[in-house]
Formats: sequence, C-alpha cells, structure tokens
Amino acid sequence: MTEYSDWGGGSPVVTSTIRPLQLPEDYEGIARLLNSYWPEPTTAERLMEDDAKMYTEGHTYLNADGLLAGYDRTRRVAVTAAGEIVGYLLSWRAPWTEPGQINNTLIVMKSYRRQGVGQLLARHAALWSQGLGAKRLVSEIWDDCEDSLRFARHQGFTVERHTYQSVLPMEHFDRSSFGGVELFRKLEGRGLRFTTLKDEFTPQNEEKLYELYKETLVDIPGFHEEVPPIREWRTWLLEVDGYAPDQVLIAADRDRYIGVTNVLYNPSTKGMYHEYTGVSRKYRGQGIGLALKLKAIQLAKQRGAVYIRTDNDSLNEPILRINSQLGYKPLRGQYKITANIEDIVRCSS
Repeated sequence: MTEYSDWGGGSPVVTSTIRPLQLPEDYEGIARLLNSYWPEPTTAERLMEDDAKMYTEGHTYLNADGLLAGYDRTRRVAVTAAGEIVGYLLSWRAPWTEPGQINNTLIVMKSYRRQGVGQLLARHAALWSQGLGAKRLVSEIWDDCEDSLRFARHQGFTVERHTYQSVLPMEHFDRSSFGGVELFRKLEGRGLRFTTLKDEFTPQNEEKLYELYKETLVDIPGFHEEVPPIREWRTWLLEVDGYAPDQVLIAADRDRYIGVTNVLYNPSTKGMYHEYTGVSRKYRGQGIGLALKLKAIQLAKQRGAVYIRTDNDSLNEPILRINSQLGYKPLRGQYKITANIEDIVRCSS
C-alpha cells in the first residue's frame, strides 16, 4: 500500500488544537488538505465511501515473535480557532501489514508548518503506536521537500527507500515507433492472448488473477507485507478508486494468467494511473510487460486520457527500463521513511 505524509513542525503549537475527527463534517476539510498534497484528487464522498469499508473496532495482538499484529487505526486533525482543518494524521495497520509496524499519513497545511502542528501529530502517532506494542513507524515524504525531510530526521526518521513518479503525456506518444505490432504478433504466435477481467470474469478467473498477484507482489523491491486474503485484496488492491474491470488487462497462456496491468481512470483530471503491473516469473524477459504497457496506452487513448502516471521503486529496474523506453518523463519522487517509536517519543518530548 502507498501512504502519503508531509511533516511540519517547529515550536509548540499556539494557533491550532489537536482533536479526534468529527464526521461527517470533517470530510470536506480533510479532502482539501489531502488534495494539497496527493498527486490525484479525492473527494469528501470518496473518503466517506472508504470509511464505510473499514472495520469499526480494531483488534491487535503480539505474535509468536513478540511483534504487533492485527489491525487498528487512529485519526486526528489540527484545527484553528475558526474551525479550519490545517493538519491531519492517520496512523494504521491492516492485518497484512508487516509485523511490528504502523503506517502513517501526516499532512500539515503549508502556512501552518513550523508551528508545532506536525510535532504534536507525530507524537500522538508515536504514543498511540507505543501503547499497542508497535516497534516502528513508516511514512512517505516528497523527495523535493527539504523542510519535510529535515523535520522527519529531527523526529528520528531515516530514509529507507526511494520511489519515482513518472508520467507519459498521451498527445506525443507514437505507438508505431515501439514495434508493437511485431511484438504482439510474436507473443500471440506463441499462443499467448490478451484479454480483460471484464471479458473473462468468473469467480474462478478472479481467483487465478489473485494467485498471479500473490506470486508477483512479493517480488516488488521494498514489499515486506503479507499478501492480503482475496476479499481484502479485492477491496484494497484491485477495486480501488478509478477501477473498472475492462481496465484490468490480462496476459494469458491458454488458461493460465501470466501477466496483469491494472490502470485506473480519474475523470476529474482525465488521467490514468498504473496501479499495478506484474508478470509471472517464468514469463519475464519476453516482452509481456511491455505489451501490457502498450495495451494500457491504447486503452488510455480510447478513454480520451491526457496522461498516464505511475510510481516505481528505484530498484525495480525492469519496469523503470520499460517506462523509459516508452517515453515516460520523470517527476518528483518519494522517500519511504522509518523510525523506532522510542526515538520519536524522545525527540517530540
């Protein structure tokens, strides 16, 4: 899963207070704050829909290794005297989150940074997580925000990984320059076929797609979580905002699913996002990933999309090589940052 955070801090806060969420009233303010940071916009309605999918009570425990397992979350907002939401914290773990870990989204409005808002929110995250028995906090920050990186380091965080955003503008893409016709002729000549989840949907075929995800997810650099059960996979990894079954592109060797690309469409931006691409180990290095990417571009043109955006780990060289070959342009990236909870509590005291 991807979490976004923006850390602001400084002297003790004097202009804002931290409180639990008041719903549904807070959804609008939270959406505005998220949209000041996230690359793709969300809405209050979408946040409410996501909340409706969530558990109402958490359940955590220490596993056989003494590490935190299970699921729970806490949320806080920072508000001004006038009631404006200027900071937001979501700390959470899912049943498949890496044992001992709590994921975090922390955002502070730019004009309220260096006033202690981020520090108070980070301290709440650390104390809540410590109370559950967690060992470390994880979040992400933009790689071009020196203030955020400086504050995160001051709180005890270190950079663990680096991911890159890249975008492919549709108006300048020329598919003919990539030998797509020859590639598909070669692959289809070997008995491979390309289809969509919409065309193939049955419970049995969805199960096959899930098994392909299970095989390929664990090979992504930096992926240390458990693959969730199929019901949660469907909710949180497949049918996410912008999903449509005809946008789940599948490569198959007869009845076996060997490759998948799931692309999402955002009508408000007329953009598409590569949520996931994976190819079965036995079939890698044969052009299947490139073929799926070309299918996604073809779909984007059919949808009238103006761009396709994606995020990739800096160590995922095969996908980065394909994206570069297709003409994706680099954007700013994100650092995955981690910290021991004891260090955050000490630094924020």
